[in-house]
Amino acid sequence: MELMNKVVVVTGAGSGIGAATATLMAAHGAKVMVADINLKSAQKVADDITKMGGEAVPFQVNVTQFNEVESLIVEVVKNQGSLDVMVNNAGIGGKNQKRTAEHTLEDWHNVIAVNQTGVFYCMKVALGQMMEQGYGNIVNIASLAGLKPSGNNLSYSASKFAVVGMTKSAALEYGRKNIRINAVCPGYTQSPLLDQLLSSRSEMRDRLRGKIPMDRFGEATEIAEAVVWLASDKSKYITGQTITLDGGISL
Repeated sequence: MELMNKVVVVTGAGSGIGAATATLMAAHGAKVMVADINLKSAQKVADDITKMGGEAVPFQVNVTQFNEVESLIVEVVKNQGSLDVMVNNAGIGGKNQKRTAEHTLEDWHNVIAVNQTGVFYCMKVALGQMMEQGYGNIVNIASLAGLKPSGNNLSYSASKFAVVGMTKSAALEYGRKNIRINAVCPGYTQSPLLDQLLSSRSEMRDRLRGKIPMDRFGEATEIAEAVVWLASDKSKYITGQTITLDGGISL
C-alpha cells in the first residue's frame, strides 16, 4: 500500500474503526500515532501494534479542545518530522434516540462538538502543517448517516453530513497544493457505537440487520481497508470523494 515510514495520526484510535485502522496502517509500515481521549485504550492499541513488530506511539487528546489538537500535531511533527496522513475518526453518538422536537440539547452539543467541530479542528491544524511541508493526505470518517436521512438521530446525522461537506470543500481548496482529502461512509459496523445503538431497543439488532442486503453488519477491519487505500499512493488521483461501505443498505 506504499505507506512505509509515513507518519500517520489516527484519532479515536482506542477502539473500533480507529483501532483497526491504526493496526492496519502499522502493518503496512506506517509510523502510527494512536490518539484517543482515553489514554489507557490508546496505550493498549499501541502496545498491540508494537508486539506485532509495528511502530506506534499513544497520545491522549480531546478533539473538542483546539489547544489539545494543536499540541498533538506540534508534538508529532517535533518527534517524527512530518505529518503525512491525518485520519479523523473520533466520533460519538447521542445517548438518546429521539425525534427532532424531543432531541436533547445535551446530545446536540456533545455530538456536534466531537463529530463536527472536532473534525474541523483536526483538519485546520493538519492542513496548516501539510501546507508548510508541501503535501499531505486527510481521510475523514463520515457515515452513511451523512449521505441519507437518519431518523431519531438528528445531531449525529447533522454532524456526518457536515463531515462530508467539509471533506469536499477542503478538497476543492487544497487540490492544487498536493493535499488530498477524502471520506469513508460506513454503514452499520461492529463497534462500540453500534453496540450503543443496538442496546437502545431489544429488537434493534434484527431490525437493522434485516435492512442490509448482505445480511450482516460490517467489520471494523473492512472499513480500515478503505481508509488505508485512500491514505496510500494507490489512490493518488482521488480527492473530495466519499466511499460508501454499507453492505448495500443504501440501495
